[in-house]
Amino acid sequence: MSAGARWPRVLLKVSGEAFADAGGQNIDGAVVRRVAIEIAQVRDDLGVDVAVVVGGGNIWRGMAGAGAGMDRAQADYMGMLATVINALALQDTLEQVGQPTRVQSAIHMAQVAEPYIRRRAIRHLEKGRVVIFAGGTGNPFFTTDTTAALRAVEIEAGVLLKGTHSGTDGIYTDDPRTNPDATKLDTVTYLDVLNQGLRAMDSTAITLCMDNNLPIVMFDLLGEGNIRHVLEGGAVGTLVQ
Repeated sequence: MSAGARWPRVLLKVSGEAFADAGGQNIDGAVVRRVAIEIAQVRDDLGVDVAVVVGGGNIWRGMAGAGAGMDRAQADYMGMLATVINALALQDTLEQVGQPTRVQSAIHMAQVAEPYIRRRAIRHLEKGRVVIFAGGTGNPFFTTDTTAALRAVEIEAGVLLKGTHSGTDGIYTDDPRTNPDATKLDTVTYLDVLNQGLRAMDSTAITLCMDNNLPIVMFDLLGEGNIRHVLEGGAVGTLVQ
C-alpha cells in the first residue's frame, strides 16, 4: 500500500441510481466506466484493497414494489437480483480497463458469480482483485447500505466509503436540493446521524458501523478524482465516526 493512502482496505458502496441513465433507469455505460477507471487507478497507484457493494435502484426498488402492493419479501428478492445485474456490468467494465475482478453473490448464481465466502473474498483482495458483493445480504428487509456495513466489517475494511450522486457531496443538516439553507457537515458522530435523522445511511447500517468502530465517509462518487482524494486524506465529503 502507498504511504499516501489512509486505509489499506476499503469498501465502496455504490448506489444503483448512480449508474442510471438520463431517464433514471437502466445502466449508463459511460458512468460505469468512469467509476471503474477510478477504482482501478486507486488499486494500482495506492495499492489499496478495494471491495464494492452495488445497489439496484436503477433497475428495481423493493420498497417501491411493496408500496404498490407487492409482497415485501418478494419485492426485496427482485431488488437483490437487480444488484447482480449492476455488479456484472461493473465487473465487465473493470476488466476492460485491466483490473482483475470477482463478483460474489449472496444469492447463489453459479453461472455468473461466486457464492459469497468471506475467506475467499479476503484472499481475492490480497491477490489484488477487486471484489464486488452482489445480492444484498441474501435476506429481505435489509438495504444494500446494511449489506455494505456488514461486508465492510466482515472483510476488516478500514472505512466504508458511501458514494452519493445527484450532486450531494456529503451530509447536510437538511436536503440541499430542496433547502438552500442546508449546511454541510464535515464531521459528525454516529449518534448525531441517528438522533437527528440526518440523510446518510439507514439506521441498521449506522448502528452496525458504530458497534464495530467502522468510520464512514459520505462523498460525491461522481466528482472527478474523489475516490482518490478521500483515500489520500483530502477534505472531501463528510466523516462519520
